[in-house]
Amino acid sequence: MEKIDDLDRKILNIITKNARIPFKDVAAKCDVSRAAIHQRVQRLIDSGVIVGSGYHVNPKTLGFHISTYIGIKLEKGSLYKEVVPALEKIPEVVECHFTLGPYTLLIRLFAKNDEHLMQLLNNQIQEIPGVVSTETLMSLEERIQREIPIE
Repeated sequence: MEKIDDLDRKILNIITKNARIPFKDVAAKCDVSRAAIHQRVQRLIDSGVIVGSGYHVNPKTLGFHISTYIGIKLEKGSLYKEVVPALEKIPEVVECHFTLGPYTLLIRLFAKNDEHLMQLLNNQIQEIPGVVSTETLMSLEERIQREIPIE
């Protein structure tokens, strides 16, 4: 991975707080040219420091009122290679982590209501070959969502 200098860190601090900030404003805050900011950001993207882009959509505005984390136990850990592609086919699954601890996989999914959640669990997730059991934790409210500190 490429070395990140103080200017890169300053740029990252600015754009992670407001991804829509114009490069001219970032340049003014960093006291460099807009072209320099554009080049730096492109280099950070190319080197994998900045990953992804876009907007975050509030799931509730689209009718998804239930946020859950589901621990999945598999018959054997190596089955994750088959199970993860099956989970990818379920659009409501927004995260999947291969974990250590009591679960083989930890997923996050959004459901519209209790019936929708039950359908996802019983008719889709628990029907995937290799899934032994699931444990569902419901999130009542998300209080913190942020990027890691840029030091």
